[in-house]
Amino acid sequence: ASIDDTLVRTTFVPSSFKCWLEIAATIMKKKQREEMSTLFLFSLLTLTVSINVAYGGGNSQDQNPFTPKAYVSRYWDRHVRNTFPKPSFLLSKASPLTAADTASFTNLAATNTLSTRLPEFCSAAHLLCFPEVRPSLEKHTEDENFQTYDDGQNFTNYGTNRAGGIDTFKNYSNGLFSTPVNDFRRYSRGAAGHQETFTGYASDTNVADQSFNTYGTNTAGGSGEFKNYSSNSNVPNLRFTTYSDLTAGRTQSFSRYSEDGNSGGQTFQSYGKNSAGAGNDFTGYGTNSNVASSGFTNYGKGGAIPNDTFTNYGVDMNVPEITFKSYADGTHGGSESFANYRDQSNVGDDSFQSYAKNTKEGTQVDFKNYGNSANPGSDTFKGYAKGAEGDHKVGFTGYGVNTNATFKDYAKEGVSFASYNTSSSSSTVGGSLVKRWVEPGKFFRESMLKEGTVMAMPDIRDKMPQRSFLPRSLLVKLPFSSSKIEELKSVFKVSDNSSMEKMMMESLGECERAPSVGEIKRCVGSVEDMIDFATSVLGHDVGVWTTENVNGFSKNVMVGRVKGMNGGKVTKSVSCHQSLFPYLLYYCHSVPKVRVYEADLLDPESKAKINHGVAICHLDTSAWSPTHGAFVALGSGPGEIEVCHWIFENDMTWTIGE
Repeated sequence: ASIDDTLVRTTFVPSSFKCWLEIAATIMKKKQREEMSTLFLFSLLTLTVSINVAYGGGNSQDQNPFTPKAYVSRYWDRHVRNTFPKPSFLLSKASPLTAADTASFTNLAATNTLSTRLPEFCSAAHLLCFPEVRPSLEKHTEDENFQTYDDGQNFTNYGTNRAGGIDTFKNYSNGLFSTPVNDFRRYSRGAAGHQETFTGYASDTNVADQSFNTYGTNTAGGSGEFKNYSSNSNVPNLRFTTYSDLTAGRTQSFSRYSEDGNSGGQTFQSYGKNSAGAGNDFTGYGTNSNVASSGFTNYGKGGAIPNDTFTNYGVDMNVPEITFKSYADGTHGGSESFANYRDQSNVGDDSFQSYAKNTKEGTQVDFKNYGNSANPGSDTFKGYAKGAEGDHKVGFTGYGVNTNATFKDYAKEGVSFASYNTSSSSSTVGGSLVKRWVEPGKFFRESMLKEGTVMAMPDIRDKMPQRSFLPRSLLVKLPFSSSKIEELKSVFKVSDNSSMEKMMMESLGECERAPSVGEIKRCVGSVEDMIDFATSVLGHDVGVWTTENVNGFSKNVMVGRVKGMNGGKVTKSVSCHQSLFPYLLYYCHSVPKVRVYEADLLDPESKAKINHGVAICHLDTSAWSPTHGAFVALGSGPGEIEVCHWIFENDMTWTIGE
């Protein structure tokens, strides 16, 4: 047993029981535990009864002084020195673990055995943990129709050697707070004429992890259709590995695939390898998505007469990252067509490496209306069509990337350019494109923060998976660095190349990134660590603020009473934003030269108060990127204007007390 020394000093414990605990602590420190065990246990029992009586009884953990939540409340009292009300929205994120569970899981973490009780730990601590998807020995030989289907499924040995038939996945794993993990392995292997349709699949999901492995191998004919797949999803991770290899005449269609998504990525590896007459059609792929990535590696390698079409691919995307590596190498005949590709997108990068290398006679690749970006991105062609034999054709029509295009080791013969635009100036960005890339109301000028202004409120809802902090006593027992990623993966049973691994690596990378000039930063996984960081930057007279609720999101609101924090003076603050990690993790950093405001938000029609917003205005934007969304939306550049934004749900900003 151990005694929380801070408990002895708290004011709500009756003085007589304080005395008992102080005596118990003194004697225990002299290692006379056996003699005091009965007295100590009696004191704790009496103390608990007295507290329950004082607080009206009940079983709430908040009434138990030994829980992590109670400890955090006392920690706030000791480190924050003002009369502001305690921030319930922050303290509510403290660990829900009981004192007994905290001790138990801390001991397991200290001995590197926490993974043996991972499901219990994740449930009790309110963490984000993906279910383990294991191979299944079940065989499914009949047609299946999955409608309004849940997640966490493994489709193994599914549809093997099927002749004809169709499987339908409709309204599968949908929902904003769904984190679906599904694995399609050895699916439709050796089938003939089998069809699969994925419609309304994984839409509006959060951190979806979908894997298609050895899918459709050795099939003849048949088709797979992905329609309205993973639309409006947040940080999806979709993998197609060894997909449709050694097939004959099989077609795949990707329509309205990953539209309006946020971040995340899709990878196609060893896709359609050594296949004959395979056709893949990517239409309406990634439209209006934000910072999404697609990777095509060893795609269509060694195929015969493939027919792949990329139409309306990456249109109106914001910062797309698309890589074609060892794509269509060694193919014989067939065609690859890129039409209306990455049209009117905002910056981003495309890379074609070892593309169409060593292709045989009759191969044709066409780029039409390619890369007419509204703002310049970059295109790199390295080792493109190198070693191609015979009558191969590569045509560029209406190709308008800009001066950031690079051609290296490019085939000199069989290549034609028509209407190739290398202008370094970006296109004029129209209002409709701005709205697609930057949500209305996401950024605004300081002059908008005055009573009576009607303005758009962006979608300030928290789309991150719901999680809780860990107690610091447990947190310090867990590894936290990219150099220890394998240990972290072992603790949380994270698979290689999974979305969980990617999001952990990205969060660790951001945490380990060198701070910008003048920036002080720290990643925190406990309330105590956040309090320590904020007070180390701002002092102990601090307050922490966030927007009260999400009412009014994606609508117009009217600004009511406005008040400047710290008397409206230019000050510095500490802003904290969530990062994706198994437990609640915040990236906190100092923000110099800001003004912070709180404002009542009203319904424009009824004038009734619907929210109480907190906004921060950055007065020095000179170090921001010229392509920052704020400048796209407001029409200016670094250092020329101040930029304001609301504090979104579950984000927060710390300021000096008034």
